[in-house]
Amino acid sequence: MTALAQTPSVIRIAYAGSMGVVMDNAAGPAFAKTHHATYQGIGQGSYALARLLAAHQLQADVFVTITPGPMQVLKQAGLVTSAVPVASTQMVVIYSPHSRFAADFAAASRGEKKWYDVLSEKSLRLGRTDPAVDPQGANMLLTLQLAADYYHQPDLLKTIAGAPQNPTQIFTEPSLMSRLEAGQIDAAIGYLSAAQSHHLPTIVLPDEINLGNPDMQKPWYDRASITLDNGKTLRVQPLVFYAGALGNAQQPALARDFVSFLQSAEGQALFREHGYSPPRGNGL
Repeated sequence: MTALAQTPSVIRIAYAGSMGVVMDNAAGPAFAKTHHATYQGIGQGSYALARLLAAHQLQADVFVTITPGPMQVLKQAGLVTSAVPVASTQMVVIYSPHSRFAADFAAASRGEKKWYDVLSEKSLRLGRTDPAVDPQGANMLLTLQLAADYYHQPDLLKTIAGAPQNPTQIFTEPSLMSRLEAGQIDAAIGYLSAAQSHHLPTIVLPDEINLGNPDMQKPWYDRASITLDNGKTLRVQPLVFYAGALGNAQQPALARDFVSFLQSAEGQALFREHGYSPPRGNGL
């Protein structure tokens, strides 16, 4: 009985796959240490996680997602009553320092080349996630659609991405940055927070297309929409990370404490250190 009493509680955090570094290497271990608990992280595309949690095929204590949509899935399922913003980010071009196009991307970052011309190279290996299950994959397509309008390049989306669910470009979210680090793919259009967490070089995009400026929602972001083969229509949602304790949490007190920790000065400092911007907007 004494041994059982001393067994640390396990807190399970389901999080957007792009957050692996900050969650598994920083926030999770820091929280577990101060609360004498064991941390377990589950990273995957946010919509995929939300559907697994809603169907009770996966159990967790806290869900941390990017964009409101996946959290709304859990609110509709009665598993989350409220969620709070804990960080934000923006879309950037991320490239591998090992890519044979690295010098071209570096030139584009200095304004000496057009980034979309480099991405349009036929032999370039572009990586992205499935837009049907992951907001990052959806946001990549919406960014390119807005870029086509902004730069007056009507064929830009098709030239760079091909079909919305082009199987030659799609990888799981947790593996995307690792493939860039290893040089298995040349580039991606993804979150600045993920790129900085993995110390990968980036090209900053204008506010009109980076999905990160709330002031651009009505004049620019609302112009973009893409319909997938399954009939689902993608639209721009705020690039804000939300955290919510789950109603069926096995560790409800720890779940509430973890959400509060992400909002605390210590939690916010960890987000900043890993390339995340401050939270924006209101809770859900």
